[in-house]
Amino acid sequence: MKSSLETLSPTRVKLTVEVPFDELKPSIDTAYKTISGQVQVPGFRRGKVPARIIDQRVGRGAVLQEAINEALPTFYGKALEEHDVRPLGQPEVDVTAIPVQDGEPFAFEAEVDCRPEITVPDYSTLAVEVDAIEVDEADLEERITTLRQRFGTLKVIERAVETGDFVSLDLSAEIDGTEIDSVSGVSYEVGSGTMLEGLDEALVGLSAGETSTFAAALAGGEHEGESANCTVTVQSVKVRELPELGDDFAALASEFDTMDELRADLRKEAERGKRFQQGLQARDRIMEALLAAVEIPVPDSIVEHEVTHHLEGEGRLDDDEHRAEVDAETRKALRAQFLLDAIVEKEEIRVEQPELIEYLLMSAQQYGMDPNQFAQAIDQQGQIPAMVAEVARRKALAAVLEHATVTDSHGESIDLAELTPRPAFEAGGLDDVDNLDDLAESDVHDDRS
Repeated sequence: MKSSLETLSPTRVKLTVEVPFDELKPSIDTAYKTISGQVQVPGFRRGKVPARIIDQRVGRGAVLQEAINEALPTFYGKALEEHDVRPLGQPEVDVTAIPVQDGEPFAFEAEVDCRPEITVPDYSTLAVEVDAIEVDEADLEERITTLRQRFGTLKVIERAVETGDFVSLDLSAEIDGTEIDSVSGVSYEVGSGTMLEGLDEALVGLSAGETSTFAAALAGGEHEGESANCTVTVQSVKVRELPELGDDFAALASEFDTMDELRADLRKEAERGKRFQQGLQARDRIMEALLAAVEIPVPDSIVEHEVTHHLEGEGRLDDDEHRAEVDAETRKALRAQFLLDAIVEKEEIRVEQPELIEYLLMSAQQYGMDPNQFAQAIDQQGQIPAMVAEVARRKALAAVLEHATVTDSHGESIDLAELTPRPAFEAGGLDDVDNLDDLAESDVHDDRS
């Protein structure tokens, strides 16, 4: 097999492949056997029909088509490997020569999008600034208020609804006079905006037993997006009474005996939260600095496919302004992915089994699923290699962070290692996982194609 490569753009190539007849012949022989087992010819047993009879009855063209369909992916893969092309998506293939007669070659051309060549910048030259950690009284009071609300109690009151109240309500929706949904006795915090748009405005000013109507676009179900006439009735109005601050509250809400001890602990908690946010800020700004340091082209066809798929899911294909926003976000995400993949290769980063399990556990928790059920679901969808690649990218960015210079707005150097929590697999947090080990062991490999 002979092949040549033509670079059409930094992200697209054309492979020209010529296969001698002798290399295609095993596939042709297999095609004859396959068709022989499918056709029934008088005088011959199924599977024993001679090639010349198949040519007469079915035609050599059908045989060649079967052979080419079977052999082309193999020859295409060899050409990719020979020229070290990392494809993105499926190729556009044009068969240019078919061996109508024995001895003639088979040839084809294949155009495909590919990953661009990237020169990874020197990490040690990267320097970013993050916000300094400053915990003030407002931060402390916010955490105290949150804690008081957690231990607060709801009390029924006799007055009209105000924003921040809690109500028990009945709610129904109808379209063209037909009721399509209803709920009763639902508890809702007025002003939270977690239910239908327009509900908060309809509730304010109502007293227990009173009803109001409003129009809203439905957020789910078979009528999602349709405008419905909604009716809400208030059953009761409640306010949250917060416990008084003092040593008694400290003992109720924590392991501390005094309010001073609780305040000191909450201040430390606020500082830990800001340190975590500082780490996220450093990560994002380092990524921005990396992307600014190198030009990374992305395939327009891949971007268009991703953008169209996204807009179709939102039902906003004709929204040109939103399309432009999604296009920019998609290009940035692809550039980041290509760059991190290049760093993975440069640093020869490997994903170990415990690291993949840790990521699976974290993802399962985000989706609220049992880890084993989640792992089985993504395995059936063929998503394990994509998760391996994502873990590798995270490790690549961590490697960059180790070499970059990070300071806060006060000029103090930041040690990002102090901001990185110890993985659960190091802390012995995987005892409840049953079959993730086997799954991870069979699927841990770099997959950046």
